[in-house]
Amino acid sequence: MKLARYSNQDEVMQVLIVPVYVGVLNWLMLGNQYWRNGWVFLVATVLTLVAALLAWFINNAVGLYLNRRFPDIDQTLLRLSWLLGWCALVGWSYCLFLYGCYYLINSPNLPMQPGRLPLVLLFNLLVVLMVIVFYEGIRAFERWESALRKTEELKQANLQSQFDSLRSQINPHFLFNSLNTLSSLIEEDAGQAELFVEEMASVYRYLLRSNESQMATLADELAFAQSYFHLLSTRYGANIHLSQAVNEQYETCLLPPLTLQLLLENAVKHNVILPDQPLHISIRTADNDRLVVQNNLQRKSTRILSNQVGLSNIATQYRLLGGGEIRVEDDDQFFTVTLPLLRPL
Repeated sequence: MKLARYSNQDEVMQVLIVPVYVGVLNWLMLGNQYWRNGWVFLVATVLTLVAALLAWFINNAVGLYLNRRFPDIDQTLLRLSWLLGWCALVGWSYCLFLYGCYYLINSPNLPMQPGRLPLVLLFNLLVVLMVIVFYEGIRAFERWESALRKTEELKQANLQSQFDSLRSQINPHFLFNSLNTLSSLIEEDAGQAELFVEEMASVYRYLLRSNESQMATLADELAFAQSYFHLLSTRYGANIHLSQAVNEQYETCLLPPLTLQLLLENAVKHNVILPDQPLHISIRTADNDRLVVQNNLQRKSTRILSNQVGLSNIATQYRLLGGGEIRVEDDDQFFTVTLPLLRPL
């Protein structure tokens, strides 16, 4: 059974505080006889130590519950008040329990001194206050350290995202295919070639702007996806289809930039696109602020080497930005990615 931990420094605190607490408490309860008589020292120390550790673990569990029950900063005073009251009650019950045990042992070597009970209870309260102050200081430091670590992770993820975006901007394979398509269009259809250049410029303009913000609206992503898909459809013709069913109420929602481009690129990269095997891609919104991107599966016979940059990059950005988790489903008929849509603040 795993014992409750209130802090990563539990063991250190127990080693530093519990022995001193046990010694002083027994001295207050039993007087100098505690130090002079070996039998008294052994019995009282073992009994007090076991009871102290039990009380410590109980208080830890209650402290963890109160942290879950009152997690907000503005609830700190309320949480600490409950914690102090509970720990004081446990501590006083513990002291009365020890007095009762010494009374039941009924040995002249364990002299009862009821007059010292108020002093014992006051000492216990002071120890409880000290432990709570130490623990709250440690937890505050751990929270600050965790927040700092998450900030650094977000910075690193952002830098990695910018690098990945830059790499996709100058992807030589994509650029080579686009220029080949453009070269063919110039000879066959000058008007279509001009439109292709406009859409290609729109795609690269959006790619360059994507590094300026960590989030993009769904409306902007959909507009970019249409421009990007125009390049694909010019290359693959009627063999590739894109359908959209997006509720207008979600167009102002946010998601990481280039998300749709990465998903479209993955669909094209990993599937056969032929007249008798067209690729169908759909983008639709679902209830509970979700965007679903789906394509039919017709995997290429030659497995494409993939470093999973696309999906892992999207998942990392969602996780570190607090946007939730993406869901990826592959049932051998359809490949489906479900994305959370974030409401603007």
